[in-house]
Amino acid sequence: MIDVHFVPTPNGHKVSIMLEETGAPHRLITYDMLGGDHLKPEFRRVNPNHRLPAILDHDPIGGGAPFAVFESGAILLYLSEKYGGAFMPADPRRRSLAQQWLMWQMAGFGPMHGQAHHFIRYAPEGQDYGVARYSNEARRLLAVLDRRLGEAEYLAEEYSIADMATWPWVRATRAIALSLDHYPNIGRWFAAVGERAAVARGTEVKNAPNLSSLRPTLSPEQWSNLFGENMLKSSET
Repeated sequence: MIDVHFVPTPNGHKVSIMLEETGAPHRLITYDMLGGDHLKPEFRRVNPNHRLPAILDHDPIGGGAPFAVFESGAILLYLSEKYGGAFMPADPRRRSLAQQWLMWQMAGFGPMHGQAHHFIRYAPEGQDYGVARYSNEARRLLAVLDRRLGEAEYLAEEYSIADMATWPWVRATRAIALSLDHYPNIGRWFAAVGERAAVARGTEVKNAPNLSSLRPTLSPEQWSNLFGENMLKSSET
């Protein structure tokens, strides 16, 4: 059994999609991030960085005591290895492509889109530089993705963990009013991945309506739990 410490964000959905694709026995342990659940000391034993998602595998690779894995990309790689190389191409070149595009998502596409979400949706009004900087980078990375998907059906030429990692962040573009109309290759790929039964099951859990709006309303305490002093204190103490 795998415990999935989870919130229904793009990063959380990467993991829930992979678990549904593999059919791995798991249970979602949902967190109220607005309430600061992720800042509690007991969660630090699962993820020292206090971020979600993270997993605790009660039947880990190699046996032994339960094993925790944090960082969504590392979780996908761990689950692929655990389940016999699942959704990682056997061909060496394609396998390298899957790893490259996974790292691209982890280092670029996800973080830059995340910053766009922050400045557009959460930051105080008037952050014109931040909005422009990260909106432009979000669009640039969509262009990179569209170009790649004009060359191949999937990022690694076959469906892989790289697609699972990227698809939820593409879906999240609607939250910052970025249209996919100008990216036809993404549109084709996005529809194809979205039609997979495991993807539908893996994304059933959604955020509360407030957090799905363009400008969520947060109390000072909720802001602190997500971005401010409470988040800082959880790592310092």
